Amino acid sequence: MKEFLKKKDIVISLKRYGIDALGAMAQGLFCSLLIGTIINTVGTQFHIGFLTQTVATVAGVDYTVGGIASAMSGPAMAVAIGYALKCPPLVLFSMISVGFASNALGGAGGPLAVLFVAIIAAEFGKAVSKETKIDILVTPLVTIGIGMLLSWLIAPPLGKAAMSVGKLIMWATEQQPFIMGILVSVIVGMALTLPISSAAICAALLLTGLAGGAAVAGCCAQMIGFAVISYKENKVGGLVSQGIGTSMLQMGNIVKNPRVWIAPTVASAITGPIATCVFKMQMNGTPISSGMGTCGFVGPLGVYTGWVNDIAAGTKSAITWFDWLGMALICFVLPAVFSLLIHKIVVKLGWVKEGDLKLS
Repeated sequence: MKEFLKKKDIVISLKRYGIDALGAMAQGLFCSLLIGTIINTVGTQFHIGFLTQTVATVAGVDYTVGGIASAMSGPAMAVAIGYALKCPPLVLFSMISVGFASNALGGAGGPLAVLFVAIIAAEFGKAVSKETKIDILVTPLVTIGIGMLLSWLIAPPLGKAAMSVGKLIMWATEQQPFIMGILVSVIVGMALTLPISSAAICAALLLTGLAGGAAVAGCCAQMIGFAVISYKENKVGGLVSQGIGTSMLQMGNIVKNPRVWIAPTVASAITGPIATCVFKMQMNGTPISSGMGTCGFVGPLGVYTGWVNDIAAGTKSAITWFDWLGMALICFVLPAVFSLLIHKIVVKLGWVKEGDLKLS
C-alpha cells in the first residue's frame, strides 16, 4: 500500500492537506468570490455601466461580470486544491464539477465543504488515474462520483456548522455594545481568515448596523494586521495580497504555528469595542460588506454607502469629520499599530520566529 501511495503521490499529512491545499484554496477563493465582489463594488461605487449591467442570465438568474466571477468560487477553490495536490489532468479538470457541487450545497460553509470534499475526491481520482485502459472514462467518473456523493452527504452539515458561527454572532449583537464589539469583531474576523465565508455568513444574517460595524472592524484587523506584521517576510506583494486581498493566505502558517494569529486577533478585540462604543460606527450598506474587511476596500466602502443611505433616509444629517476619522482609525490605522505592538511582544516571548509568516 505504501508503495502504491508513493507511486500515486498521495501523501496523507498535515502539511499536504492543512498547508499546501489550504493555501492554494485561499488563492482560488480570492480569484473568484473576492475579486468578483471587488468588481461589483467598483462598478457600483463609480457607476461603471459595463460592470453593473447584466451580461448573462442563467436559469432565470442575472449575472454581472463580478457576479459570474463570484459564482465560480467553488470550482476555483477545488481546482486550486487539486493543483496543490498535484493531480493529473483528468482529475484536475473533474474538480470543477466537484467544487461547484460542494460549494453550492455547503451554503455559508461552502469553502469548508469544498476543502474536505475536494481533497478526498482528488485523492481517489489520483488513485485510479491511468490504472485502466479506459482512463478517460474511469478517472472522471470516480473523481466526480466521489465528489458528488460526499457533497450530498457532508456539505449541508458543514454548512449548518458554519451557520452556527452566525448564530453566535447574532447572540453577540444582543449584548451590550462593549461586549458585542469584542465578540463580533473577533468571531467575524477569525471567520474571514478561516476557510469559511464570513461574507456569506454576514449576508445570510443580514448583519448590518452596529454589529456590522464591529464585523468590519474585526475583518480589517485580520487583513491589515497580517499584512503589516508579515511585511518583513513578504514585502510589498504580501502587503497588497493580504491587505486588500485576503488574510486566508496565512492559513497554512496558522496551521503550522497558531501563535502567529495572536496579534491580529487581539487587535480585533481592541478595535471592535472602539468601533461600537467610541465611534458608534455602523455598516448600513449591503450585509456582505460586513464580512469583507479591506478586501478591495469593500468594508470601508460599505460603511460609506451606509452613510449615504442614512442621509437619503433622513436618519443622518451629514457625513462628519468624526465619521471619517473613525473609519480611518478602525479600518486602517489602529489595526496596523496594535498588531505591530502585540506582534513584537509575541516575538519577544519566542512564540513566533522569523519565517513563520512567510507566504509560499
